Amino acid sequence: MSITYSTDQGVSMPRLRRRVAATCLRQVAQELGKELCEINYMFMLDEQLLSLNEQFLQHDYYTDILTFDAREEEDKPNVLRGDVAISIERVADNAKKMDVPYELELFRVMAHGVLHLCGLEDHSKEEAQHMRMAEDRALYLLQKELAGRSFIY
Repeated sequence: MSITYSTDQGVSMPRLRRRVAATCLRQVAQELGKELCEINYMFMLDEQLLSLNEQFLQHDYYTDILTFDAREEEDKPNVLRGDVAISIERVADNAKKMDVPYELELFRVMAHGVLHLCGLEDHSKEEAQHMRMAEDRALYLLQKELAGRSFIY
């Protein structure tokens, strides 16, 4: 399994506990019968993610995350490969709005990308509710793995 991280120009790399993230994200996928093979997280600013949203989805609005499935034809159906673009500005704003620590919101969004790759959607009210429950489960796994430590060091 390979999890890689990159940033766009002008963005500092979040100093997260990568091994903890990998353990929890792998477990999120496994609980849904999937194998996390390769995922690339790209951290960027609002305008950079807006540009991707317009280019690839023809959506003219800000979002916190875009997930791109990168599975190959020869991959087994349960294998996950993908690229996940995250706006660190949206994550910070959403954390403030929801009054949650930035680090937990960042991991929630990272897990959200994996959940999309697993096939979960969030277009309808019912789908969004199911997604939120899966995100809450991912946050539980993270907090259990951290055992009182911070996700961002």
